[in-house]
Amino acid sequence: MNVYFFEAFEEERAALVKYGAESLDAGFTWKTIQEADMTEPPAPIISVRTQSAIPVEWASKLKGILTRSTGYDHLSRYRLASGHAELPCGYLPLYCNRTVAEQALLLWMALARKLPVQTRQFKAFNRDGLTGREILGKNLLVIGVGKIGTEIVSIGRGLGMNVKGVDPVHRLADLEYVSYEDGAPWADIVAVAMKLTPENTGYFTTERLNCLKQGALLVNVARGEFTPLAAIAEAVKSGRLGGVGLDVYETETKLGPQLREHPENWEGTPLQYLMDADNVILTPHNAFNTKEAVERKSEQSVRQVTEFLKSGKFIWPIE
Repeated sequence: MNVYFFEAFEEERAALVKYGAESLDAGFTWKTIQEADMTEPPAPIISVRTQSAIPVEWASKLKGILTRSTGYDHLSRYRLASGHAELPCGYLPLYCNRTVAEQALLLWMALARKLPVQTRQFKAFNRDGLTGREILGKNLLVIGVGKIGTEIVSIGRGLGMNVKGVDPVHRLADLEYVSYEDGAPWADIVAVAMKLTPENTGYFTTERLNCLKQGALLVNVARGEFTPLAAIAEAVKSGRLGGVGLDVYETETKLGPQLREHPENWEGTPLQYLMDADNVILTPHNAFNTKEAVERKSEQSVRQVTEFLKSGKFIWPIE
């Protein structure tokens, strides 16, 4: 076997096969590495998403790792932790920018119109407490204006919103960039799309959340490390946040497997509070998951591995 794909859900596996993964002598599982309970690498090349915890002892036995994600901070940390900084790693920078941006739109629109409560109250056809907010003319603050953030800016402008950005790099000449401290009290909606670094881990502290306009909506489609659940839950309880949409979570390597196998472990935690709150929407790190993006991801993954088998290098390497 040349390559083994972890975390390959049903539709993704079908698309990988469609684009030639089986000709690479590939293996597949929907499980994370820790759920698969393997003591040795199943192939010299492995491919993961973001929830697998790769054993550090595997590093010396692997020829390469491909993450089927746009973010690659988890592999950078793995190379550092394993002491194998030279281990070839690849990622997929191009497949899901629009798709993830549309998930941000989905979350803030659903929160603004109280969609979870609307659907629950349909059985009684009850409209009490369902008055929402229009988006036209509202203020959207995009934190991280890279490839995904640029798409969010475009979507916000298309909806007639006022848009500002927070980013040390000013890629868009026609966008007004501000500091977080200046943008937070202005924003009705905050969309998080920045790249994770050691400096911005835990970004939304209680102090930063308290800078926000009372009742603002916060959406995170980037990395869960930006939105510590304890601080977010407290901000929802206090009303500082009028609504929260999360597609990503801190400690996802534990969260996914435990929710599947031991959901009772989360009882009484901030996550449980957020799961039960009417003004919170939690999705299972699914922003990337559209038919179009899965097709692009699978084709690019097969192309990456094919090139690596030929040349020992990924098309899109992690430096």
